[in-house]
Amino acid sequence: MNAVPLDLLRRFDVSGPRYTSYPTADRFVEAFRGDEYVQALQQRRVGPLGKTQPLSLYVHIPFCESLCYYCACNKIITKHHDRADAYLRYLGREIDLHTAHCGTGQVASQLHLGGGSPTFLDDDGLRELMAILRRSFSFVPGGEYSIEIDPRTVDAARLAVLAELGFNRLSFGVQDFDPAVQKAVHRVQPAAQVFDLMDAARALGFESINVDLIYGLPRQTPESFDRTLAQVARLRPDRIALYAYAHLPERFKPQRRIASAELPGAAAKVAMLSQSLEAFSDAGYVYVGMDHFALPGDALAVAKRQGRLHRNFQGYSTQPDCDLIGLGVSAIGRVGSTYSQNTKTLEEYYDLLDQGRLPVVRGLALSRDDLVRRAVIMAIMCQGQLVFESIDLAWLIDFRSYFAAELEALRALEGQGLVQLDDSGIEVTETGWYFVRAIAMVFDRYLQADRNRARFSRII
Repeated sequence: MNAVPLDLLRRFDVSGPRYTSYPTADRFVEAFRGDEYVQALQQRRVGPLGKTQPLSLYVHIPFCESLCYYCACNKIITKHHDRADAYLRYLGREIDLHTAHCGTGQVASQLHLGGGSPTFLDDDGLRELMAILRRSFSFVPGGEYSIEIDPRTVDAARLAVLAELGFNRLSFGVQDFDPAVQKAVHRVQPAAQVFDLMDAARALGFESINVDLIYGLPRQTPESFDRTLAQVARLRPDRIALYAYAHLPERFKPQRRIASAELPGAAAKVAMLSQSLEAFSDAGYVYVGMDHFALPGDALAVAKRQGRLHRNFQGYSTQPDCDLIGLGVSAIGRVGSTYSQNTKTLEEYYDLLDQGRLPVVRGLALSRDDLVRRAVIMAIMCQGQLVFESIDLAWLIDFRSYFAAELEALRALEGQGLVQLDDSGIEVTETGWYFVRAIAMVFDRYLQADRNRARFSRII
């Protein structure tokens, strides 16, 4: 990998969407609710895709034992583990409502448990959840079955239970190994604990293990983060997700406990990013795109080489683009040409299910323009190239006319060495992959219309 120029990192230190969907979730409307979602489920049931296209499933477990100050996820802080019992009962009701509309036994090739902390559930709770899911859906052999892990909540025995239940991918939330940074964000977990868990997970045969890191946290410095990067290189996870911390205390109450004066400045954040790119390259990782790195033999790196990358609400995936059913509070789904999101409060979630209604409270039915632009953005984000003729034929448009303004805007990015344009299409350069969000943003009609990007994270 060639070094990424620092001047480009500084220039593109701006906010923008992650494009786990297009349009992005902030465009969802409350006019789309449970009835519209039911219609989408029923259309899937009678349509050809319901019989041939596997589902992806996401289950949100909102509970955490302690609060991490940087967290912007939808979570409930409690040490009362019995609260999970009621939640699992209601998850069962929500799953039953889904199968009533789309049929029992729909094939699923992907499952992701997120949160919160899914490992807040004890072994019996996890077994109960998986039993409910297996009664309702048919999981294919060799699918991607992953769970987010808070290292403070598991040991080798618990990892063995996860393997027994069919999980084959893990994601460890590390963020930073520096004790001072961990204390500042209220997430103290010794590095030795993570190293021991990694050894145990490898011995159990998990196919892919990811580690999440965050740069820009309080008390981080380029020097301290260098030490974390060296430890991660020794840990050698199969995948690394590197995120920039977005400090938005006006939106996320936990972040108000972070002292703004302790946050690294813009120059230090760019330095940490530059160091990370160099360190991961030196350690043999492939830059997959959009904050993600993988060892060359990992399925994600292989998919990128073969042009088979896909993207959904959980990020990059090797699974074909497919409908996603979101389960639990705040979960987001995609069925057909619709997006939907469940209520974010436990009280309303329980209340709607008590009424026999799906807990969808907002969403979006995509317009034809949305679908065209989604196809373009996902081609750029996943394949790094776009052939005009393929869009012309798929959507019966003339790409050069339809996107004349966007192609003109891309000329500036071409001048910076991020894309190459010719008569047949667009190709993202090796350097451009690091700024692929900026390239995709050119085609985002909503973003170009309002220019209000402060609600998004940094694009690099």
